[in-house]
Amino acid sequence: MVVTISDFGWTGPYADRAASEFTLQAWAGSPGFRGDPAGPPISIGGDLGEYMGGVFAAFGALAVRRRVEHGGPGEHLDLSMLEAMTLMQSSEWLHSQLLRVPPIRRTTEVPSIEPAKNGFVGITMVTGQQWLDFVVMVECPQLEEIEQLRFQIGRWAYRDLIREQIGPWLAQRTVAEIVELGQLFRLPIAALGNGATIREVEYATERGVFRQNPAGFHQPRPPWLMSACAPAPVGRTAAAGADNDETTWRTTESEDTVATADRPLEGVRIVDLTAFWVGPAATHLLAAFGAEVIKVESIQRPDGIRYSGGMRKDVDDWWEYGWVFHAMNTNKRSVTLDLGSEEGRRLFKKLADVVIENFSPRVMDQFGLTAEVLLDVNPRLVVARMPAFGLDGPWRDRVGFAPTMEQLAGLAWVTGLPDGPPVTPRGACDPLAGVHAAFAVLAALNVTDRTGTGQQLELPMLETVLNAAAKQAIEFEVFGKTLSRNGNRGFGGVIQNLYRCTGDDDWIAATVRDDRQWSALVEVMGRPAWCDEALATAEGRRARADDIDGRLQDWFAGQPLESTVERLAGAGVPAAPVVSPSLVTENPQLRARGFFEEMRHSSIGSALYPCPPFALLSGQDRWLMRPPPLLGEHNGEVLRDRCGLTDDELANLAASGVIGTRPKGL
Repeated sequence: MVVTISDFGWTGPYADRAASEFTLQAWAGSPGFRGDPAGPPISIGGDLGEYMGGVFAAFGALAVRRRVEHGGPGEHLDLSMLEAMTLMQSSEWLHSQLLRVPPIRRTTEVPSIEPAKNGFVGITMVTGQQWLDFVVMVECPQLEEIEQLRFQIGRWAYRDLIREQIGPWLAQRTVAEIVELGQLFRLPIAALGNGATIREVEYATERGVFRQNPAGFHQPRPPWLMSACAPAPVGRTAAAGADNDETTWRTTESEDTVATADRPLEGVRIVDLTAFWVGPAATHLLAAFGAEVIKVESIQRPDGIRYSGGMRKDVDDWWEYGWVFHAMNTNKRSVTLDLGSEEGRRLFKKLADVVIENFSPRVMDQFGLTAEVLLDVNPRLVVARMPAFGLDGPWRDRVGFAPTMEQLAGLAWVTGLPDGPPVTPRGACDPLAGVHAAFAVLAALNVTDRTGTGQQLELPMLETVLNAAAKQAIEFEVFGKTLSRNGNRGFGGVIQNLYRCTGDDDWIAATVRDDRQWSALVEVMGRPAWCDEALATAEGRRARADDIDGRLQDWFAGQPLESTVERLAGAGVPAAPVVSPSLVTENPQLRARGFFEEMRHSSIGSALYPCPPFALLSGQDRWLMRPPPLLGEHNGEVLRDRCGLTDDELANLAASGVIGTRPKGL
């Protein structure tokens, strides 16, 4: 088995192009929908895409290893960083198609990171009910009367009104007071963290999140806690060349295996109780690699992502048009079970080898479906739980979504313009945490295969994001420096920014990392006189970075976007257009690699769906085998086969509301 990680993958028209994490963000549509249109687009700070690519690679390696251990063939997993990072945006091309809206342009959430009496407070309103509760909390009942405000997509047009109304209330209260009141209303509201504060937050200290590194600093522990085993302790980092004298890989006698086209996770059965984006991102990946995934919702409480981002009013089955739901639920079957009923719980216990859920901890407790109960029914079961803030500890009952974690962990603190407020990365940590969960499930299944023992996995979303933001805490501890917002220029002395080109709001992302790329850029610009010999070295460029950036702004302002991207790419300089995330389906590289697969859905018709960020596996001609399911579409099929129910029993369950195919009350 070989895993390769490259910017664009090994194939396709862009395979040999130079790129950086920054330019890949632009290709993937990330900065294209973040920021006020009156200013520049805003990239995510903190090299988050690097972490996404790494965890995808780890998952893929473990998945193929499982197939090899079960007698199947190895594989070359060809991972594309561009595809991994495209999965960090919420499939906005489906948003445009399903809700019949124009390609999304850049905005910020409203409200989002707002000024309070003594600093900034992070506010995240995902559902309509959260918005209604929020306006009660901030004593602005007049905002409740505007129906468009119940959806995030509708609030941007009212941003001035909203901030005018809520601003005085926030200004009279401290961040701590607002956070505390928010928890009473069960709203995802958080204090902003940064490198100087991350290690000292109550959650981190009471749960022992940061561990000593032998080099003399602290780092977050792995973000998956297993009841039956533990990760290896943090060891010393080997010096360069320390293992040169080790023997090479040992050769083994090749064994005759039947090379089948089976996907690596064939035979794994998963019951998916997850909702919104983070949990379905985990099971989306597991299903694509061959696991049988049964998505369990209820007519009393369908997955909220079916309709939290906007609703169609011209169709009867409006709950079937959620674009994130469509993107993250391919290859799954849908069953509705009311887990608040005794019969619903009885049937649920018969369904799986793996249970994965991302409710707040109290929900499974109230259902009486804790890991202890489920493992008593099936001792080989893997129970993966994905609470926002852990199963115990001081924040156990807090509510949080990905933007909340990005605000708490410091990613928002390093995203935004130097003279502006922090900007939330906008949920990119949902799929990051989801892929971590998929990886941890495979690690736990490996333990089960070896020992026959199941276990509980705890995957606090906050700890996943703390790992991705770890360098902020390390930078402060080791060097006493608090990293902050640097716009689109990044850190580390590279020449980098988003520059405006000719045309209507056209922007280009460009990075110069070394002397060769600088020399190539100078040639493309026609060797202007200001590019003197002193700038030929990284040290010289670092000393005059602001001057260089200003001159590049002037030069790019006179250049057309598309041809300039191609000229720089031909010269070996990382460059990309800033595109709307709604338009990434037009990217020649993503199309050539087959990242989008077309399927027909009975409600919406044909659509393009995202795939895992790998080239197709050997013997496979596609990743996606079935479109996202309708609510309760497979009740009969699954409950007959798995639970032995008759048609009469299914009819009785439907009549009593234990199962169904329409949200209750419709």
